[in-house]
Amino acid sequence: MNQQELPPRKPNGGLITMPFIIANEAFEKVASYGLLPNMIFYLMRVYNMGVPRATNVIFFWSAATNFMPLIGAFVADSFLGRYLTIGIGSIASLLGMILLWLTAMISKASPPPCNQLTHNCKSASPAQYTLLIFSFGLISIGAGGIRPCSLAFGADQLDKRDNPDNDRVLESFFSWYYASAAVSVLIALTGIVYIQDHVGWKVGFGVPALLMFASALLFFLASSLYVKQKASKSLFTGFAQVLVVAYKNRKLALPLYNSSRYHREKGSEFTVPTDKLRFLNKACVIKNPEDISSSGVVSNRWNVCTIEQVEELKALIRVIPMWSTGIMVSINISQSSFPLLQASSMNRHITSSFEIPAGSFGMFTIITITIWVVLYDRVIIPLASKLIGKKVHLGVKLRMGIGIFFSSMAMVVSGIVEHVRRRKAIDQGLLNNPQAVVNMSAMWLIPQNILSGLAEAFNAIGQTEFYYSEFPKSMSSIASSLFGVGMAIANLLASVVLSSVDNLTRSQAKESWVSSNINKGHYEYYYWLLAIMTFINLIYFLVCSWAYGSCVNKVAKTSNEGNGLEEEKSSVPGTPLGALLS
Repeated sequence: MNQQELPPRKPNGGLITMPFIIANEAFEKVASYGLLPNMIFYLMRVYNMGVPRATNVIFFWSAATNFMPLIGAFVADSFLGRYLTIGIGSIASLLGMILLWLTAMISKASPPPCNQLTHNCKSASPAQYTLLIFSFGLISIGAGGIRPCSLAFGADQLDKRDNPDNDRVLESFFSWYYASAAVSVLIALTGIVYIQDHVGWKVGFGVPALLMFASALLFFLASSLYVKQKASKSLFTGFAQVLVVAYKNRKLALPLYNSSRYHREKGSEFTVPTDKLRFLNKACVIKNPEDISSSGVVSNRWNVCTIEQVEELKALIRVIPMWSTGIMVSINISQSSFPLLQASSMNRHITSSFEIPAGSFGMFTIITITIWVVLYDRVIIPLASKLIGKKVHLGVKLRMGIGIFFSSMAMVVSGIVEHVRRRKAIDQGLLNNPQAVVNMSAMWLIPQNILSGLAEAFNAIGQTEFYYSEFPKSMSSIASSLFGVGMAIANLLASVVLSSVDNLTRSQAKESWVSSNINKGHYEYYYWLLAIMTFINLIYFLVCSWAYGSCVNKVAKTSNEGNGLEEEKSSVPGTPLGALLS
């Protein structure tokens, strides 16, 4: 009797996995981003913190959240793989949000409210403070597991090289992924913030916890459907190997014009390493021929590296000065607490019955970025190209510089609006009442949000494109992580700036610039200090841009009348501005 043949098992991956992966990332974003805007109010009103301390706590939390994806990417690439890293991240984030929700649900988890008669406020106990910080830490660990791996994990499910429509499928996935991310942030800045303002912290923190539960559940439901790539060697390990081997070979003389003495991968475009940062070239010198097998395989990577490894590390080192110029912009971006306090003290009504939540004004920044990207890509560039008669393109360094300028202007405008708001508050007799609403429309805060959005649209997007264009394809994971690392360092430096301003401007005779009483402080001076620092950073950027020279894509372009390509040259060569335009 012939047994009936079973149909071949359908391979894992494919479009069926996309809803689960995109939903996991989208729900995580709604949950985590929805917690941040109003957190300054929660720390001040429930944990009885002053503005400087509460803002510093948020800075440190944001720094951890921005830095953890770098560690998550390393762990995923080197040890656990993307599936396990996302899974562990989802569980950690869920546990963190449950703990944060419990701080609102359990009265003993937070200090008692301030005495309204004596204005006596009891600080959080060590145990209460530890619970709060532990919840923040788990949420940051969760972000570190999900955010660096989700996009790549989705691409693993669809990347079928034998599929003739592979590029179109991947492009469609990336579009849906980024669209869902943008919608998630908008929902977080409107829906979640509105719930916290009108229903309270218990429901306001409970909803993100439920969303994170849905995120983790949906991800694990499709576990049997996923393609699960195994962990491989990390780029960070390769960087460490280059440094170690270069140090071990420090006394070794570099071979002159002898490419056979350098170890390179088969089919490599390199025959010898470049002359820049030549001390690293010693890492790929073949000191002992027995280190290389007859098939070209290295027996120990800690004894000899490839030319490719050396050049990857050089590319990273070379962009560090340019990368550092974006930190000041990120410091300005991280100033979310002060605009929130401004908005809460201004008239936010659109109609007599509806007002915009103070934490939702950040959506104007997101909307500005979205509108500008669409206009730039679909209207401005095509129209300019048509008018001029040739393809027009703003170089990445030019866009980065424009972004720094807009960031400086955003701080200037923020200071002007705050100066007017404070004057009105004093004139209306509200100096000692920071909770009162000043008779001034909060819509005056929209211009500074628009300028901040333009700063991000030019600088942040320009930075990311710059890293992708300057790095080899093997370093794409590093390119996507650099901006986040810059944000993490910016959060730490923002805390240093804030604490320094608070300590230097506070005395027994006068109020701190960043006083908890917004009407007694001088937030405008703080904004203008950031504007001055950003303008100095713009000068530093011009110097770094000039020192860096032409970008890779510019170097690659040469005059070619036959195919319509023409060399793009700076109109001001030999100057920082000329390098910026190149």
